[in-house]
Amino acid sequence: MSQSNSVGLIDLQIMWNRLIAVVEEQAQTLMRTAFSPIVRECGDLSAGVFDLQGRMLAQAVTGTPGHVNSMAESVKHFLRYFPIETMKPGDAYITNDPWMGTGHLNDFVITTPCFHNGKLVALFSCTSHLMDIGGIGFGPDATDVFMEGLYIPMLKLFDQGKANETLMAIIRANTRQPVDTEGDVYSLAGCNDVGARRLVEMLDEFGIDSLDQLGDHIIARSREAVLAEIAKLPKGTWHNTMTVDGYDEPVTLTASLTVSDTGIHVDYTGTSGVSRRGINVPHAYTTAYTVFGLGCVVSTHIPNNAGSLEPLTVSAPEGSILNAPKPSAVASRHVIGQMLPDVTFGCLRQAVPERVPAEGTSCLWNINVRGRVKGGEGGNYGFGMAITSNGGTGARPDKDGLSATAYPSGVRGTPVEIAETQTPLIFWRKEFRPDSGGAGRTRGGLGQIMEIESGIAEPFDLLAAFDRIDHPPRGRDGGADGEAGFVALKAGGKLKGKGFQLIPPGDRLVIMTPGGAGIGAPTERDRVQVANDLADGLISEEAANKLYAYKPPRAAE
Repeated sequence: MSQSNSVGLIDLQIMWNRLIAVVEEQAQTLMRTAFSPIVRECGDLSAGVFDLQGRMLAQAVTGTPGHVNSMAESVKHFLRYFPIETMKPGDAYITNDPWMGTGHLNDFVITTPCFHNGKLVALFSCTSHLMDIGGIGFGPDATDVFMEGLYIPMLKLFDQGKANETLMAIIRANTRQPVDTEGDVYSLAGCNDVGARRLVEMLDEFGIDSLDQLGDHIIARSREAVLAEIAKLPKGTWHNTMTVDGYDEPVTLTASLTVSDTGIHVDYTGTSGVSRRGINVPHAYTTAYTVFGLGCVVSTHIPNNAGSLEPLTVSAPEGSILNAPKPSAVASRHVIGQMLPDVTFGCLRQAVPERVPAEGTSCLWNINVRGRVKGGEGGNYGFGMAITSNGGTGARPDKDGLSATAYPSGVRGTPVEIAETQTPLIFWRKEFRPDSGGAGRTRGGLGQIMEIESGIAEPFDLLAAFDRIDHPPRGRDGGADGEAGFVALKAGGKLKGKGFQLIPPGDRLVIMTPGGAGIGAPTERDRVQVANDLADGLISEEAANKLYAYKPPRAAE
């Protein structure tokens, strides 16, 4: 097949699917080779391929929405700093700039040019979360970004195959986990190389020498498909406001959502201003999670790329917590940013209630722990881990919410076995939290209860970044609120939802993640479902009686 001839539609569709497979292998390579458990076990990463204009043509199915859509913006920044005419085979570029990358310093983005027969044909980019990049640590306590760790501008990581050893030495010197951090950087670069090799094989197989026609096809078809779905929606503007815990004071998130013939626009005018602490959100991350939420309602079957994202636009006032300028502290930007699908759902439920869930936990309940181990730890200075944990999602109009499930992030929960292997911590308890899902015709998903203790006679640090403690997920149409989250010591004493705290040896950290909210009157819930929930231990007999007006039949005497 010659590139000079027009490629048929069927061949274009085949190549499109093949391209998605290429970037999925890229992402799976990153998971298999990463050192950090949050990447290799939990999938806190993203991978994609871009054309020479910086347009995203395909993203891996594996990955988080906050990375995928904000990474697309970072590629355009790389192109400004490193024009395509200067790129050479073996080059690779790196940054963790929160305003040019994916929102905080812990996410490193690496972009690699792909050459075919000496000609630049595409760019592969990937990102993942590196657990420790120095500074105050992965938590919300900092008051500016420079306290949060090593800040890497747009730099060249590889120059025609030669690693930037000076940069790597600086990275190793500025982290408590130099072995893991260095390994994660090279895993990012390596997965791009795998993607590039697979693309070259694809070009040879189909007999083409560029992605120009395929890229135009992907962008145009995807844009048309999203606009066709938007055309089915009612036209108008809807508003919603949601309050969450914040750090020192509550944060108000206000949205106006407009559906028109040309797309959907979400404006966050009225949202709280920048916080003094590290829960601020750069605009690219705000856009990422807003657009993801819209896509979950409008275009679930359409692959993410520049075309499908184009009709979905976002604005937030500069100086607001959702468009925080440099040098705002942003390490825990996920706590606020991952609330945004719920905010947009509150607008969309007024237009298409049959498509929209109730509020859920939304933000990850990462148990960010850190400590020292006597005698060293394989070249690292102690241990550090983000033990990803999740609460319940909101009830859906026709189904219950999901229990202990990360939505919208999609990150998997850290297996207990991995956490106990990588750290000296012991999990004494990890189970569903009964009655935490908001009662309703459809019930909210359950949170979970965990008890964690140091297995050695040493304290450990908790860098808390939790939410939905003072402002639980809100029920809808008569459904009950989800149960609020809770953090405490086993021996007594409530802990703060955000900030550095020391967990003493011999005591246990108790974590109770929130439950999702319910939809509809609980008394309308199917009696068989109530009985099943009771039998499975998801609700108590008291809740069944009080909330659902259900009395279980007694065994015949």
